[in-house]
This record gives sequence, structure tokens and C-alpha cells, in this order.
Amino acid sequence: MSAAVLSIVVLAVIFVVATSRSVNMGVLALTAAFAVGLGAAGMSQADVLAGFPADIFLILVGLTFMFGFAQHNGTIDWIVAAGMRLVRGRVAAAPWIFFVLTAALISVGALFAVAIVAPLAIPFARRYAIDQLMMGLMVVHGALAGAFSPISVYGSFIAGYLRGQDLPISPLPLFLGPFAFNLVIGVLVYVFLGGRELLGRRVDTEALASGDQPGDGAPASGPQRLGAYQALTLAGLLLLAVLSVATDLDTGVVALSIGALFALLAPADSKRALDGVSWSVMLLICGILTYINVLETAGAVDYVSEAITSIGAPLLAVLLLCYLAGVTSAVASSLGIIGVAVALAVPFLEQGSVSPIAFTVALAVAATVVDVSPFSTNGALVLANVPEVDRDAMYRRMLGYAGVVVVAGPGLAWLTFLAPASLA
Repeated sequence: MSAAVLSIVVLAVIFVVATSRSVNMGVLALTAAFAVGLGAAGMSQADVLAGFPADIFLILVGLTFMFGFAQHNGTIDWIVAAGMRLVRGRVAAAPWIFFVLTAALISVGALFAVAIVAPLAIPFARRYAIDQLMMGLMVVHGALAGAFSPISVYGSFIAGYLRGQDLPISPLPLFLGPFAFNLVIGVLVYVFLGGRELLGRRVDTEALASGDQPGDGAPASGPQRLGAYQALTLAGLLLLAVLSVATDLDTGVVALSIGALFALLAPADSKRALDGVSWSVMLLICGILTYINVLETAGAVDYVSEAITSIGAPLLAVLLLCYLAGVTSAVASSLGIIGVAVALAVPFLEQGSVSPIAFTVALAVAATVVDVSPFSTNGALVLANVPEVDRDAMYRRMLGYAGVVVVAGPGLAWLTFLAPASLA
């Protein structure tokens, strides 16, 4: 068996074992990277370690550490209350407030925006008799809508990777394509899961801001006004967005620096913010990306690309890649899957038979729209915030919705972005 075939077989085994045994995929991928790299691909330890994405790791640590302060000191609660005041307490607007909030957070770098917003959105839905599935889906699709902004982890990773391969990429279509796709899905979810029934209902915005809310849950912790600490935190979030867009400074370094400032000002919150960093997710993403480097060195990229090219129908080939990415992402890391799929498609795209920009947008949608699955990170975060009494029913409903999306989503992404580009 050649090194290329072996590396692909090992990748398949990693996915199967990780999902069936609930083992962190990154641990298996890192271990496999050294085993396959040193044993079959003829790489040195330094060569394998060179594939570890230190820049992505720094971004993830910096962003989650910084946003940990905003989550714990009430800044996010204040933003939610301010949003409800902006719409004058209209309950029908609440799902869209959370949709926009999640999209905004992830678009400026908060990779775990769902983890930040879901603990606010799901209790809010339960408290005000909003369908919890509808609210959870609005949060997830909001995150997916903003996930590919030029300064987000997803957007910067894909753009940087394609530029490194000397392939054309335009950050604007990569951002607007997934945004429009998920916005349309958000409208459909809102309409068919009870959004119209919320029209005419209102919330006491003063009670919401003070935390004195009716219902069966514990009172919310939203501050009555924006204090100095919260104002500084909000300024830090805005500063991150400005510096990331207007300068060449590394987003991770900027976020970590702002987080360090917060830690100096509020040492008591520093430990909670650091504990909130999801090291397991960091390991998962970095492990997968390290193994991608081994795949490339072993020749797997060229091997698969040649197989795809031999199909003789470029549109069919990319449709298969979209479904492969979508089905796998439903139970695994979307960012890792996108990395694998883009790496596999690079030689194929270099031939020019398919638009790299259209393919990347379609792949981005296909690999992320399935993140509503309860087995994916975002879906699991939503499910985790549902009260235990409702969790089994919510799980079944999420699983049913995810099944529909897995079957239809990648095909619709291909039909929306790739087919028109190929016919033009």
C-alpha cells in the first residue's frame, strides 16, 4: 500500500474511531501524524511539527480568553438587554436579536459565539414560551452566517490557505455567500417554527435589564446599566474588530493582549476566563490541521485529485466533495473538514475547470450548514443548554432537522454557488 493510500485510510479510521468511541479527534490525528509521517511518508519529526498551526492555535486561545471576560462580567447580557430595548421589547424580534448577535460575535473572531449566546438564548426562549428548537437554530445559523468574515477564524484560515497555494480568493464572496444562505434558512426556520405566533407579544425591557424576569428559571444576571468594567470590555471588543480590519496585526496577538489587560484589571475573572478556553477543541482543530500536512507530504492530495479528475465531470466531482464534507462535518469538526477538503481539491482547482471562489463558497456552506446536528460542536452546545426535562424531545427534533439538512444542504450549496458559476 502506498503512503498516499495509507494516509487516507488512516484518516478514515480516525474519523470512525473518534466518533464511535467519543475520543478527541485531535489526539488521534496528532498521533497518526507522527506514525504515518515518520513511518510511511519519510518525514522527520521537525517536518511533522512544522505542520502544527501555531497561528491558528494562538488565535483560538486569544479570542476565547478575551471573550471569556465579556461572558462573565455581564457585557454580553447588557448587549442582549440593549438589543431588546432597541426593538422596544417585541418578543417576535428576539430570535433575530440572537441571530444577529451570534453572527456579529463570530464575524469579529469569537469562534465560540454559540457557546456565548446559547446560554442566554435558550433560557430566554423557555421563559417567554418561544420554541427552543427555533431559538437554538437561529443561534446556530446566525453563527454560520457570520462565520466567514475576513477577520473570523474560518474566513482567515481559508483565505490564507488558498493564497498560500496561489489560488484566487475574494474575501467578500466568501463572507456574503454563507451569510445569505443561512439568512434564508433563518427566515424559513422562523416562519415554520412559530415566529409568526410571537407577533404582538412584548417583554418588559426594564425587568429584563435588571434581571427581574418572570418564569420558571433563575433570574438573569444582566446589569441595570453599562458599568465602567463592562464599558471597557465593550471597547476592547470594538478595538479588536478595528485593529483586525485596519492593520496587519495578528488577530490572536491582539485578542490575547486585550485579554491580558482585562486580567490585570480584574484578576478574579481571569481564572474563569482561562478555564473557559476549550482546550479540547483547540487540540481537535490543531491535530486535524497537522495531519493535513502529512496527507500533502504523503501524496494523498495528488492521489485524490487525480481520482476526482478522472471522473471526467468536474461539476459531479465537486458535488461529491461537497457531500463528503457535509456528511463528515455533521459528526466532526467543520473547520478541520474544510481544511481537508480544500487541500484535496487544490490540484484539481489549479486546472481551472471549476471556479476556485465558487467552489470555496459552496464547500464552506456544505461543510458548516450541517452544524445543527446534535453531534456537532454547535448543535451540542445548544442541546446542553436545554433543561433536562426537555432534552430528549429536543434531541429528537434536532436530529430530524439535521437529517434533512445533511441530505439537502450540500446539494443546495452546489446548486446555488457552483452550477451558476460553471454555466456563466
